[in-house]
Amino acid sequence: MSDERETLIRQDGLLIGIAGASLLSGMHFSPFFDPAFIVVKFLIAPTFYISSPILLFYFTSLLVSISCLIVAGAGAAIFERVTGRTQSDAVSLGVWLAGLLVLAVPVFVGMGG
Repeated sequence: MSDERETLIRQDGLLIGIAGASLLSGMHFSPFFDPAFIVVKFLIAPTFYISSPILLFYFTSLLVSISCLIVAGAGAAIFERVTGRTQSDAVSLGVWLAGLLVLAVPVFVGMGG
């Protein structure tokens, strides 16, 4: 029972790290933000009648965060498929987190300059 609890706590920590790295990737100082903002402003916003600037920023941040989450998740899914895993474990969640951190490297560079 104690081993199972430790495993769940470790996985919860990795999931919190995944969520945090995903949100970091969607921040306004991310290099992915400006191209996504153009897409949201000119393609998505008119379709849904979004005219508020703050909503445009929120939806752009959400779009970038989810896109990074999906791209990094695809890498983790490929890892699980190649290794024959049937369930996500701490290693595959670590691969997912590592993928997100690689995607977040330009964000850290953008914060410094």
